[in-house]
Amino acid sequence: MSEAVKLKLAKKDLETDQDVRWCPGCGDYAILATVQRTLANLGIKRENTVFVSGIGCSSRFPYYMNTYGFHTIHGRAPTVASGLKITRPELDVWVITGDGDGLSIGGNHMLHVLRRNMDLKIILFNNQIYGLTKGQYSPTSIVGTRAPSTPSGSIDHPLNPISFVLAAGATFVARAADTDAKGMAAILEQAYAHKGAVFIEMLQNCPVFNDGIWEGVKDDPKGKQIKLENGKPLLFADGTKGIKLGPDLAPMIVEVGDGPGKTPVSEIIVHQEKGSPVYAHLLAQLVLPHFPIPMGVLYREDKPTYDALATAQVQDAKDKLGLGDLNKLMFAGMTWEVGADGTRH
Repeated sequence: MSEAVKLKLAKKDLETDQDVRWCPGCGDYAILATVQRTLANLGIKRENTVFVSGIGCSSRFPYYMNTYGFHTIHGRAPTVASGLKITRPELDVWVITGDGDGLSIGGNHMLHVLRRNMDLKIILFNNQIYGLTKGQYSPTSIVGTRAPSTPSGSIDHPLNPISFVLAAGATFVARAADTDAKGMAAILEQAYAHKGAVFIEMLQNCPVFNDGIWEGVKDDPKGKQIKLENGKPLLFADGTKGIKLGPDLAPMIVEVGDGPGKTPVSEIIVHQEKGSPVYAHLLAQLVLPHFPIPMGVLYREDKPTYDALATAQVQDAKDKLGLGDLNKLMFAGMTWEVGADGTRH
């Protein structure tokens, strides 16, 4: 995050003159509006802010943000964003991607940008389908997903985005829903302040090709969501149920209370954002339909960023050796010229 003076901005200051072109009812509209509103409230410097995207419905995002932006190629947004951040470390760089773009063709690029702890804010729109290319199943599609590419139903086991990014080394991991503007804004504010690799899984609805895939999560937030609060127990269903560790160290749902057959709240797992990575991986395993899904900040860690280390390394070399001379470098060591007749001398 740049050390910018907070400016007075309104949401309209982050809007462009481009017609927003997503399908009616697409969750992308709500995400766009919340990002614009939140960044305006934060008073960002638009000239120091860049949105980089790959290919997909969500990747139209840079056209609609009145900042700088790049609409790059399929799966390679993290690569372009990395190069930009290293060469212009003062910029705030956001990456917009989807479950297909970021976890299929772009999976290898996503892995390494997180492993390196690049100071990037990555938002992955997860609708469990390829929307732009008319509904093929994606790496996150559930088993049995019927689509043009899988008319008999997908037989692939879906990728768990949170497990993937935790294993890769992301230092800020969160989950939000497109319909929860307040929760999304709180996460975006914290992501903006974090130094390091941010990954936000955005549960987003595709009303055309995978409508209602997150319906249970959004329509029953008390029963199907665990609202994560640092230092608070993992409770849901108005505090009547919670998550505790079983004898085999596996998470289990229990009835919470003081009566017979109930578990006292003191035995419920307490959420720690800066807790052990082992705990974070346990949280990642809480998925529907067997568990309510954790929403909020799952994990954060303070760790030197790749771009900061690279900048310091370059500066150290300049301090020790000077700025250098590119022409001198090009002609240093063993050199030769090839003549028109092909002879070397």
